[in-house]
Amino acid sequence: MESNRNRKPTEQELSLIEHLINNASIELPNDWNINLTVRSMEDEGMGSLYLFQNGKISENRKLRQTISEIQFKDTDNVDVIASLNVDENGELFELDIWKTDFSKLIKFPYF
Repeated sequence: MESNRNRKPTEQELSLIEHLINNASIELPNDWNINLTVRSMEDEGMGSLYLFQNGKISENRKLRQTISEIQFKDTDNVDVIASLNVDENGELFELDIWKTDFSKLIKFPYF
């Protein structure tokens, strides 16, 4: 993974992440979004993101658990499942997006 692909999340990505955190089974610090950076996963355009809190870019993290999940319809009426996962240290790890027909995500939901 190359660090030059890291970026700030878009407003739509951040809205979805925040919605998932608000419905999460665990609590994160109030400043979870300070210096949050993301990196797109190679998922054929479905929209999944690696998440890095507080400017810490660590490549060796491991998935611990899914803390929140939501299902919605994309603008083409195809079901999409978005899961928010944390790493072994309880920090945001990834936003996993799965469009059930494996096509590209057209639009993030806005909350």
